[in-house]
Formats: sequence, C-alpha cells, structure tokens
Amino acid sequence: MLVNFFLNNHPFSAEVAANDYLLKTLRDHHVTSVKNGCNESSCGACTVLLDGHPVLSCSLLTTRVEGHHITTVEGIPEDIQILSDLFSDEGADQCGFCNTGLALAVYALKRELKNPTDEEIKRYLVGNLCRCSGYQAQFKAIVRYVRNKQ
Repeated sequence: MLVNFFLNNHPFSAEVAANDYLLKTLRDHHVTSVKNGCNESSCGACTVLLDGHPVLSCSLLTTRVEGHHITTVEGIPEDIQILSDLFSDEGADQCGFCNTGLALAVYALKRELKNPTDEEIKRYLVGNLCRCSGYQAQFKAIVRYVRNKQ
C-alpha cells in the first residue's frame, strides 16, 4: 500500500506492507540516521519526531503516519550542529550510535518544557539509553542546550 507523509518537511511516498514499521521504511529509503538498536522499543536509538513529538519508529507502523510530519536529524541541522558541538565540548561523543535518537528527544524536550528542572530533563529522556557512557557528560551538554548556554 502507498503511504504519503512529510519527511523533514518534504512530501514523501513509500510503498509498504501493512505490517512494515517506520524504522524499516526509513532505512529502506536510505535514512540511516535512524538506528535499529533493540527492535523492542527499549533503547530510543530509533527515535524520530512525529508531528514534533518523539516516538519510537521500531514500534510505529508506517501506515499510521499517513499525512503526518516525520522529522529526523536531517530535518533540524542547525540544532543538531549545536548539540553535536556541546556533546563534543563536554566529552560526551562516545560511539555516537545513540546520539541521533537522543538528539531528537532533546530537541523535542526543549520545545515542550520551558525551564525544565534537572529531574524533568532526566524523566523526559529516560527511554534513551547509551551503552558507552555514564550519562554525566551527556547531561551537562543537554542542560547547556536546553537552557541556551552554548
């Protein structure tokens, strides 16, 4: 079946099976920034934004995004560059596998919560796992980004 949606603000069409998940559809169309980490909705590596809200693409049927807006890191290059620089400044750029999903969640967090506390930030990002770090350097970078302290 044909599914039409907007990918990074551009019209996008894909022929998909009824049981295809958005992660598969995006990767089949060479959107490799969306990672397949666990395929069980547990790690956040496959996070994309659906109409501005973080969702796990490994558990979202592609047919459900008909007419909606999907954003990947390619759709927010300025913010991704800022976050990347902050991660680098804080020494938080380990292997990078989780970074794209985490970055999209952080981007959504900044738009959804005004002046979040440390606890609110941690709660918002709880579903994004990093297997390389102890989160402290990432957290410092995220706080700087969210509080506009570049």
